[in-house]
Amino acid sequence: MPACPACGSEVGPDATQCPACHLAVSLFGAVREAAGNAPDMDPMYVRTIGELLATVDLTKSATSPPENPSAGLMSRPSRLAAAGSPPPLQKRTAKPIAPLKDLPELPAAKSEAQLRKRIQEYFELGRRLGVDFTDFSSRANAAALSRDEKSLEVLARDMFVHLVSSLAEEYEATIAQRNEVTQLVPTPSADIELDAARESIRLGDLGGALRRISHVRDELLRVEEEWEVGRILITECELLVQMIRELGGDPAPALGPLEAGRKFLSKGRRSDAERLLARAAVALWTVLEPRFFEDLRHIRDRLNDARASGADISPAVADLRNVAQELRQRNFVGMLAAYRGLRSFADRITPLGAVELTAGVLAPAVRSGPSA
Repeated sequence: MPACPACGSEVGPDATQCPACHLAVSLFGAVREAAGNAPDMDPMYVRTIGELLATVDLTKSATSPPENPSAGLMSRPSRLAAAGSPPPLQKRTAKPIAPLKDLPELPAAKSEAQLRKRIQEYFELGRRLGVDFTDFSSRANAAALSRDEKSLEVLARDMFVHLVSSLAEEYEATIAQRNEVTQLVPTPSADIELDAARESIRLGDLGGALRRISHVRDELLRVEEEWEVGRILITECELLVQMIRELGGDPAPALGPLEAGRKFLSKGRRSDAERLLARAAVALWTVLEPRFFEDLRHIRDRLNDARASGADISPAVADLRNVAQELRQRNFVGMLAAYRGLRSFADRITPLGAVELTAGVLAPAVRSGPSA
């Protein structure tokens, strides 16, 4: 029985898709080739991009070796800020964390000494929260010199309101961070601490609320770092899905490994998820590849026509080099970012061949040539 190149499961001779990850059998051969199973040669698409680059960049030879050796199957995407991220294909449903509703009242102080002690505690909380208490410091000094208890009461109330407002913002920001993390994995301990922090704020225990929120932030940061590779791979896959659809393709035959990888993540099986998501990216690339190179050829022709008319296409050549370099490293995120820069330049320099965006589908132009 043949084995699925994404998850390794055995597949029957009459099957149309893998029974485990649902990768279409029709993609098995392409996924194996794209994954670079032959260590002594580059996948066909690496050679194709080299040939395309040579026909635009006259300083390079079509037979030039890659600047870096081909990477293995595992993608190595960089941070994703430059490329952006589309909405997730499928969101996990997680327990909602209740927002703050009733804010606490200022606790009463029984004596001036207790009031002064509370003000000092508020200053300490303010430093820990990183809020600007310069004005409050001036007012506290003035009240201390005049021994004006009424001024101290007003100061304590104003500081309390300011701290509650800052804590509420921290609480809501931490919930937003938690909601992002729960798209990958459950966060039970953080959820318990957030509920406790909300109760602490309601009771006026601002110090306890800050300790709990800080603990949740540390826990979420640890989880984010631990699952960073899985999150990057999911984003990489989603970008590939988006590009397939923009170029008029159907990603459905390759979506199975992506969804299976998501399920592994939700169950805490990180290594299994990362391995399958890396294969999912390769599977999606095999669906995108023919349309991608067809569009690159259109762009190549437009650039050559523009250069023949005297235009400077060196920025586009640099983008095309980046496309080639990122493909050699299996960095599909970086490749798509460079490709979008290349397309944007081509659309500016050759407006008659600009791509039209219709009904959410990016269709290659039927006409190309130098701008008038």
